[in-house]
Order: sequence, then C-alpha cells, then structure tokens
Amino acid sequence: MYNSLLKPLLFQFDPEKVHHFTFKALHEMYKMPGLKSSFFEKYQLHAPELETEVFGIKFPNPVGLAAGFDKDAKLFKELSALGFGFIEIGTVTPQPQDGNPKKRLFRLKEDQAIINRMGFNNGGVEATVQRLKQNKNVIIGGNIGKNKITANEEALSDYAICYDALVGVVDYFVVNVSSPNTPNLRALQDKEPLTKLLLHLQERNAKQAKQKPILLKIAPDLTDAQLLDIIDIVETTKIAGVIATNTTISREGLTSADREEMGGLSGKPLTQRATEVIRFLKDNSQTKFPIIGVGGIMTAADAMDKFKAGASLVQVYTGFIYKGPQLIKDINAAVIKERQQD
Repeated sequence: MYNSLLKPLLFQFDPEKVHHFTFKALHEMYKMPGLKSSFFEKYQLHAPELETEVFGIKFPNPVGLAAGFDKDAKLFKELSALGFGFIEIGTVTPQPQDGNPKKRLFRLKEDQAIINRMGFNNGGVEATVQRLKQNKNVIIGGNIGKNKITANEEALSDYAICYDALVGVVDYFVVNVSSPNTPNLRALQDKEPLTKLLLHLQERNAKQAKQKPILLKIAPDLTDAQLLDIIDIVETTKIAGVIATNTTISREGLTSADREEMGGLSGKPLTQRATEVIRFLKDNSQTKFPIIGVGGIMTAADAMDKFKAGASLVQVYTGFIYKGPQLIKDINAAVIKERQQD
C-alpha cells in the first residue's frame, strides 16, 4: 500500500510538509485501537533470533531508526510500533533553534536519495527530556550536538549540558560532530578536539550510578588516515562504539535536478561507501568495538551487507522514507533467516 498508493501521493508535496503531516497521521492512527492492530502490528516481527545484545543493551531486534527523523522525541512510541528495535532521537542541542532557512529538504527521486540542510532544528534538550520521561519500554538513543551560535572552542559545554539532561532518560548517547549542516562542526572530528570532548563526556559518565554507552557518529567522507585516527580515539577514550555513517557532502554520480543543493546527501548513493567504512573500521581495529551501520540501506540485502562488513546493529532513515515500514520487516526477516542457518 505504501509504495503503490501512499508514496506516489506524498511525493507530490514539499518533503518537510509531508514529514509533519506524516507525524500527525501516525500519532492519530496509533490512538485508534482498530488501526493500531491492523496497520502497526502487520510490520512487527518477534523471534528469539532477532534479540541482539550490544554494549550491554538487549535490543528486541537489530534494526533502528536513525537520528534526524524524530528529532524532538515526539513519535518514538508510534515509530517503535512499526517494528523498529530502537529509536535514536535528535540531534538535540542545549537551546531551541530553528535550523537553517527553508527550503532545506530535497528529494532526489531518480537517485533514491535525499539532501538535507536542516541545521539541527529542534526544540531544545529540556523539552525532549520531558517527553522521554513518558517512555516505558522503547530503547532510546540520544543524539547530541552543539547550538549553531556556540563556537567550537565552547562546544564541550554544549555536549555536556545535553549529556547531563538526557542521562536519566536515554539508553545510549551519540556524539554528533559529523553533520555538514552546522558551520565548522566537522572540524571537531579532528583528533585533538574530538579526544578532549569524548574524554570529558566519559568523565561525567564515570560518575553515574549506571553508566550509559557513548558512541561517536562519523562522516563517510573521512580518509583512511582519518579513520585510523578514529580507531585510535575510540581505543584511547574507551567509548562504546561508532555509528558509521552520517550523510555525505559528495555528489558523485547523481542525476537528479536538485543534486547541487547544499547539505548532506543520504540514500542509495551512500550504500557502498558506508559499507566500506564499516569494513575498514572492523578490519583495522584491535578491540573490535561495536559499529552501528547506517547509510544507503534501501533493501534487506543492503542491511545484510552491513552486518557482514562488521555492523552489530543497523539504522535506516532514507530507505524508510522511500520504501516504507515494510523495509523494517524485510530486514528483520532476513536476519531471522540468516541466524537460523548459522
């Protein structure tokens, strides 16, 4: 129904307006018992083979929703009911911010891709915390960043504020220094400032009665030398793992009319590169830290390639928009089949 009816209709309208419309529709549908059972439950799979334990968390299945879709934790219950094993909210910042001027979200239909330059638009960390206090059983990742007006020299404070606010309501953290849509943010991926930032968060984490896994989300545009630096940073700071990858600034091979729009590119053009980064990290690390694979997962086969390359979990975003919730079920079915054969 999604691919034959809903998507062709929704794709006729502005993508950001469609995003907000979809949020409202899912929220209302979730409240209706008949629709909840007929629509949401058809996409769920439950099987022992799907249960996956990574960095001390038991996930009901290994397929998550990537950050950027539910920025303000407004729809995590409804999205979880579509079959996701975990939901990553954010990126959240200490203070609310509107993000970049519109239009800032573009579908590249011919390329099965999206370009966004949203700019960490969110309602601020405190509003997100209040919503997450209502969470009962959804595994939540908290993706944190800095406000646009915060200089890189002061960024450590912004990340610490977000960590302190969210530590009681999320299951793991993701440090986002790899978005291309906040000026100079990617400079924080350099070895010295990134090590300092992660060590500071780990110091705060060590003081908690229950420490939360901290992961680093990296760009797909890093060189092999920079990826080796990332491996060294993970081993030095002893963070829990890496999310590979964020969106790319590359435009190689695109054919769609909006291909030159500024922002981060996601979707099918990122499939191969994201898998290459996962494989490089896994092959070159000594500690074999967990990796969450994300980037260009448009089919179940794409997800299985990520697992085979070394990912312990996967996340989808653009594939979810293009293929609908059936993609989640298809990936989980492929995981069951693979694990039953092992």
